[in-house]
This record gives sequence, C-alpha cells and structure tokens, in this order.
Amino acid sequence: MAELSPSTPVEFLRTVGPQRAALLAKLDILTVEDLLLWMPRDVLDLTRTTRIEGLIEGTTQTLRGIVVDRDSRISRGRSMVGILLKADGGYLRCVWFNQPYVFRKYEPDSVLLVTGQPKLRDGRWEMSHPLVQRLESDDEQAGPGILPRYPLTEGISMHEMRRMTRAAVEECAHLLTDPIPASFRQVHQWPARSEACRGLHVAQSLEEYERSRKRLLLDDLLEFQLGLALRRRMRIEQQEAIALPADQRIRARIARLFPFEWTNGQKEALEEILKDLEKTRPMHRLLQADVGAGKTAVAIAAMLVAVANRMQAILMAPTEILARQHFETLEELLAESQVERRLLTGSLTAAQKRTTLSEIEDGSAQLIVGTQSLIQEGVKFSKPGLVVIDEQHKFGVEQRARFAQGSTIAHMLVMTATPIPRTLCLTAFGDLDLSIIRELPPGRQPVSTHVVTDAPSARKAWDFLKSKLTEGRQAYVICPKVETTRSSEQASSPQIGQAPPQTWESAEDLYQRLQAKELAQFRVGLLHGRMSPELRAETMRKFREHELDVLVATSVIEVGVDVPSATQMIVYHAEQFGLSQLHQFRGRVGRGSRQGFCFLFTKSTDPDALSRLKTLEQTNDGFAVAEADFQLRGHGDVLGTRQHGQTPLKRANLIRDAQLVETARALATSLIDSGQFDTPEFLTLRRLVHERFNKLEETTQSG
Repeated sequence: MAELSPSTPVEFLRTVGPQRAALLAKLDILTVEDLLLWMPRDVLDLTRTTRIEGLIEGTTQTLRGIVVDRDSRISRGRSMVGILLKADGGYLRCVWFNQPYVFRKYEPDSVLLVTGQPKLRDGRWEMSHPLVQRLESDDEQAGPGILPRYPLTEGISMHEMRRMTRAAVEECAHLLTDPIPASFRQVHQWPARSEACRGLHVAQSLEEYERSRKRLLLDDLLEFQLGLALRRRMRIEQQEAIALPADQRIRARIARLFPFEWTNGQKEALEEILKDLEKTRPMHRLLQADVGAGKTAVAIAAMLVAVANRMQAILMAPTEILARQHFETLEELLAESQVERRLLTGSLTAAQKRTTLSEIEDGSAQLIVGTQSLIQEGVKFSKPGLVVIDEQHKFGVEQRARFAQGSTIAHMLVMTATPIPRTLCLTAFGDLDLSIIRELPPGRQPVSTHVVTDAPSARKAWDFLKSKLTEGRQAYVICPKVETTRSSEQASSPQIGQAPPQTWESAEDLYQRLQAKELAQFRVGLLHGRMSPELRAETMRKFREHELDVLVATSVIEVGVDVPSATQMIVYHAEQFGLSQLHQFRGRVGRGSRQGFCFLFTKSTDPDALSRLKTLEQTNDGFAVAEADFQLRGHGDVLGTRQHGQTPLKRANLIRDAQLVETARALATSLIDSGQFDTPEFLTLRRLVHERFNKLEETTQSG
C-alpha cells in the first residue's frame, strides 16, 4: 500500500476503515488531515492528581474521586449543596452556595476530577466551588497523562477517537505542510504545525497542549482575519465613490434642524462619518449605539450631507413599523425643507408604487426610506450617494451587497442599537470600520428593571402599572407568541396578579382578557406581525397619539417604536427571550424625561434562567448586556439570525478564544499594511486565504 499523506481519505488510516470513516464523515472528518486538526473540547490533566494525604491547605490541587453521598439544604438564607467524594486515601467534601442545580448534576457513583484550594474544617478536607470535570467510562481507568476529550458522533466512543487521532499523529503528522513561514514562527515563538498536531493529541504536559492548541486556533483565525484585511484593501484600491464634502455652510444648515443638544458621542460618530464621506473611497462603517443613544439623528445628518451634494440618500429598515417611524421623524425634522422625501414599502398601492419608483429613478426623490422593497427588482436609483441600513443584522450579507455593485458605488453606513460584542465586531463585521455611541442624552434616566417570579410581586407590578396609567402614562405588555400554545385542558387564563402559566399565554389571549376585565377602564390595543401592514400602522398611530393606553404586542416592537409617554412595560415569559432582545424591549420605555419601569414576568425555576434575567436588574448598559448574552447563547442567537458567512471559523470559538481573535486581527493588519504578506514566503498562506474566501463568497451567494 502506498504511503499515507495528510490528504489521504481517512478510511485508509490504521484503526479507521470504511465503517468508522462513514461515521467520521458526520463530523466533516474526511481526510487524515481533518482528523489531525480535530480539536478536543477539553482535556483531563491527570499528570498532577493528588491523594488525600497529599492535600495542602490554600494550594490549588486536583483530586480524582467517586461521588458517594450528597446533600442540599438552606443555610442562613443561602442554598448549599454538598458532594462527598471517596478518593485515594480518604474523603473530600465539595460545597457550592446558591447553585442548587449542582445536586442534580453529580449523581452517586459519578467519577469526578475536582480542582480547587482545599481547607481543613473540623478535621475534614473541603473544597468550595471547585472546578469539576466528569470522567466518562473511557476516562476512568486512564493512568497519568494529558487525556484529550473530543466531540463525538453516535457510534464512535472516546476510546476509539483517541486511538484514531494517535494513529494519524504517528503516521502523518510529520508530513503536514506548514503555511506559516519558519521566520514568522520563530519571531512569534510558534511551534511548527506538525509539532502542534502532536501536542494537541498526545501532549506530555498541559503547557504543551495549550501551546499546540493556541497555534492551530491562530491558524484558523489568522486566515480569516487576513481575508477580511484583503477585502478592506481591495475596497480601497478597486472601488470608488463620489466624494460628499460637508463645508461649514452645510453643517450649520443641518445643525439648525435638530432641536436638541448633541452628546459628545454623537458628535464624535458624526465626525468619523463625515471624514469618510469626503473621500472617494467608499465608506463601509458600522455605527453601534445603545438603546436611545441617538444613532438615528447621526444617520439623518449624514443623509442630509448626501442630499446637499445633489445625491440621493437611502435608508433601509427591516420592518415597516421601523421604516415608518424613521420616515415620520424625517417628516417632522424637514417640515419646512424643500428636500423631497419618499417612503417605499410593501403596503403601497400599485399606483403609489409606480409614482414612487418613477421619482426614485429620475432623481426627483432625494431622500428615500423603505424596507426590503428598496432592493427588489425594478427599483432603480438615479444618483445613490449614501445608503444607511438600520438594524443591519436583520439583513443577510447578500442583501447588504446589492447596494455595492460596480466600480463606483454608494457610501454605506450600517447601524444597530443591539450592541455587538467586540469579538463579533472583529469577525462577523471585521470588514467594516467602527463607530460607537455609548452615552445617553442628558436627562434620560435608566429603566428600573425587576424580575417577577411570584403572584404577590406580580399583583404589585400590575397595581403600579395601573396607577401610572391613571396619571396619563402609557404601557406595553409583551408576549412571545401571537396565538395560544396551550392544550385545551389548560385553556383557562390566570387572573392578573398571578405569575404567568408554565405554558405560553398568547398576545391575542392576553389582549382579549385585559380589555374585557382587568384593564376595562383603559384603552387597550394589539400589535403583532401577522396583522396587515395597514392595521399595524393604524394601531401604532393610535398608540403614539395616545388614543390607546396599553399596547399588547409581540417582539414586533423590539425596535423603531418611540413614544415618550410610554413609561411602563411588562414582559410575559421573559425567559423565552434573549438578554439583548429584552434590553431592546425595555428601551421602548422611559424615552422621555420620566422614569421608565420594566417588569420581567417568569415562572421558570431554572437557576441559570433566573440568574440571566437578574443581569438586567443590575445594569442598563447595553454593551455589558450584549457581552453577557454572547457568553450565554453564542453569536447566532445574539444577532437574531444565523447568516451564511458570518463567522465561518473552522476551529476557533469566539467566546472561548476572544483573546486570540484580538491577536490574529493585529497580526493580519500588520502583515497586510507592511506588505509582508505579498512576499514569496507567504505564497502558501495566500493561496489558502484566497481559496477560503472564494468558498465563503460562493456560500454567501447561494444562501
């Protein structure tokens, strides 16, 4: 048989064969190289385990033992869970406070590896809140060493995966081509790729494993960051835009339109945007702002600069509610202006749409606001100068790209009031320049947020809301679903003041009950995405003009709703929403000078879910909320969608490897800016980067 190579199909590797190869294919392991680069999810460090008699107080140590007893109780107002381990030479008690779920997590006879600082209490050894790794059946008999633990698929055991990766190391690791030049590796003290693969699977120490893992993750991250850097460079070198300068006359004329004092954050963001607009290099900038920080005003000012330069400005929003909100803001600001404004949405009549499309094409429409209707076939812009895409994560990559075709393209500003964690900014949006507005306008008070878990607290929340309605305020009540999801046996609704039922009460059910019973003296409306655009628009008009006191709604009001007299909000089944989405919801209240209040109703008893909701009680900082949400739920759910090509990383994890993302970004920028990446020694890496991004573009377009 011919000598194996890294590109050999994995079935020809010793210990694999056709049957296991078919199972490995489910993990996208097709070649020997794929197996060599298969990352362990973690490792067990069995090189430094200690016997009971070797424990030392106050020193971090690791011990292996079996669960023989456990208890759970309340002590001084705190829950306490105790797990008793039988280990070599005696017993160790592990304790956790305010983590009751631990009792269910580690059942008797579980074999655990615990790491912490032991203390002697009344002659017995104890560890508080140790780091715990559960040993699987394949791990329990293992001797000293570094034991990798891999993601598996049904039909392959951990023992079999370890045998296969070791065989791959022995037969092919030394044959791997290294795309990183030796001179670069030497400067940064990186091991060769073959050495890193060996250290990943058969490390002799934890330090060797970590060094090897870091090298292979940096390969993944560096390739991707180089691709983003090349994309930015191509945009600079190959694409042109019309310069849109803003002299003092234009700036003064625009400033007079805004009846408020801008924050420093708004001023800084606008200056960054205006500097981009005056160049012939097309702007590609992401504007991030916390809820209520005034990003829309910044975008409108930039759009008016484009109009002042006799170019068209386009604003695209993901929903008709948000598009109408923007258009009404513009109508109010430009009431005395001669700027021609048009709204293009799916609810226009055929005649209205024909007229609007004609005015867009001949250039008489200077400022155009719309939904995805703006990128449909038949929409032809006369002189597009600036495109603003709001809540841009609601749109796919391809939709954004439709505004960027040809050699001369419009400047582009994409913006979001959903703060994006830094590692996502450096990957999913790494080809965009970044502006951030953190501060809120003067006088804006933080929203007072409260998690409600029991009936007495719920009654108080409703009584408080009704008292504010009597004073002339308005309120939102949010539900996760439009229609009921209960079975017929559970059809009876609880009364106001009861904690929400375990099954989801729908917006329609709650609306019917509120207007007929508990809030019969108030005017209640219903808003959800299944209503016709005309009915949604009419309902929002009534709420804005205070013809309604309470609006029962689904997540359709997440963005684009600005009613200053709305100061109260109740969110039903709050655990069903992500933290960033809940932060968006509460951003709908307290938008005037009055204090806003948000009550998060939940009947969940899951400690993790309750702890997550408590985050919103502790902070009104959207950036802190976004980071917490990112840690808990991952990038796709945080953004509200899993778009093709957003974070196509092979091995790295944006949460776990955040620091390496920063390192790779800095290295890629340095290689591109210095010209080093264009030298012959980086030829292999250049080919890999181009191949990877060509596949990425194909995936994006097909998606």
